[in-house]
Amino acid sequence: MRFATVQDTDGAVRCGVVEDETLLRLPAGTSVLELLRSGTLIEAGAAARVEGDAVALAGLRLLVPVDAPTVRDFVAFEEHVEGIVASVAGGSGVGEAWYEAPTFYFTNPYALIGAHDDVARPPGCTLLDFELEVAAVIGRTGADLTPAAAREHIAGYTILNDWSARDLQRREMQVNLGPCKGKDFATTLGPVLVTADELERYRDDDGYLALGMTVAVNGAEIGRDLLSNMGWPFEDLVAYASRGTQVRPGDVLGSGTCGNGGCLAELWGRTGTQDPPPLRPGDVVTMSVDGLGTIANTVVKGIDPHPIGRARTRPRTRP
Repeated sequence: MRFATVQDTDGAVRCGVVEDETLLRLPAGTSVLELLRSGTLIEAGAAARVEGDAVALAGLRLLVPVDAPTVRDFVAFEEHVEGIVASVAGGSGVGEAWYEAPTFYFTNPYALIGAHDDVARPPGCTLLDFELEVAAVIGRTGADLTPAAAREHIAGYTILNDWSARDLQRREMQVNLGPCKGKDFATTLGPVLVTADELERYRDDDGYLALGMTVAVNGAEIGRDLLSNMGWPFEDLVAYASRGTQVRPGDVLGSGTCGNGGCLAELWGRTGTQDPPPLRPGDVVTMSVDGLGTIANTVVKGIDPHPIGRARTRPRTRP
């Protein structure tokens, strides 16, 4: 099933099951997050198919499919790391630590935006970039999961665009912490949450989901890859995320950016030039993934940052 959360022309928020160009709405006040937490997502979807209030999707604003309480974003594509190390960190190659275990950072759940929402260039940014990813959404609470057990905790998948301010990110990561403001201003999720069972037909002999992924700017293709080029399958990412803690319903786990032009900075790192150029107001970034659909966001002008001074230096005297 394919679940969407929408805002209608009167501003009301509803969720339901998508079939073709129709939304079979669940009762008012229902949310995908609540259904995940109660373990009734599939049952509610089946009921909507029988008795749901049918409305046309056209003219409705697609919100994020699930109001995620947490968002972890991994870096699971070796090819992406090769390019980004050169572009953002000024180095070369892939460090041995990357191969030892999946790595992720927590990004901002308050900055999630829908499949067709505008994206404001963040304050102080001149090098705006996209990142083409797929995200898994957790459907059951679990802790210290094995990869085999983790598969049963994935409710479904959606497209994720991890928007990135590369100039801000470069400075932040010189402090050996972050990224923070280089990343937390916008993350697109959508257009729908596709339940895991619908994607099993794409699973390859190694257990990876072989979904085709493409990204274009203003209609010109920039990148193309397969999700199955991940260094770890999603089951491993979920298991690692649950190590020593919990994953809970609604948590979002991003794959990390795919290779072969999944972001601009990867290409900049390989060529040493900013070609294609950073995103500008008016640019439209379109991402499509087999089985998941298409998202398209327009970049708009942001605001100037309020100035914050340099850190003061202090003597190291103690009482």
